[in-house]
Amino acid sequence: MQTINVNQLAVKQSGGDLDLIDVRMPTEYREVHADGAKNYPLDSLDPAAIQGARNGRSGEPIYLICKSGNRSCKAVQKFLDAGIEQVVNVDGGTTAWVQAGLPVVRGKKAISLERQVRILAGFLALLGAVLGFFVHPYFVGLSAFVGAGLMFAGITDTCGMGMMLSKMPWNQCGATGSCSV
Repeated sequence: MQTINVNQLAVKQSGGDLDLIDVRMPTEYREVHADGAKNYPLDSLDPAAIQGARNGRSGEPIYLICKSGNRSCKAVQKFLDAGIEQVVNVDGGTTAWVQAGLPVVRGKKAISLERQVRILAGFLALLGAVLGFFVHPYFVGLSAFVGAGLMFAGITDTCGMGMMLSKMPWNQCGATGSCSV
């Protein structure tokens, strides 16, 4: 997998037009992103569509960035699996970009998806316990279900609640698939 650090990318970016794709959630992107980055969230990333919309620049690399480099590595793999080999992962992601003092676009602050999951899971667990105590003991099953879901998410590194919340309107940009501030 090809990688580049943020300072090297900034030099390339100042020298001309390049394709920088931010694969984070729209809410994360709206909060802060590298100047010139376009948002295509990892869960709906379509490498073939992106490659097709590049207006004759298909021989030039696509640079993929996320918060720290984990999701962009997965995005690189999606491109490679689609037969598109000119992709480069940005080491350190947006966090490194901001720390390097490079130009960013700042927008609306939002509650992170991980925090939304913790809030909802906590609420559902509490609700199950309260309803189990005051209404009917079977409602304790709600707390058990949430606990089992959290355990499954920890073991498999996939979170059904997170996937569901990511589809909510407040976590979306619109119908275009690309986010702008």
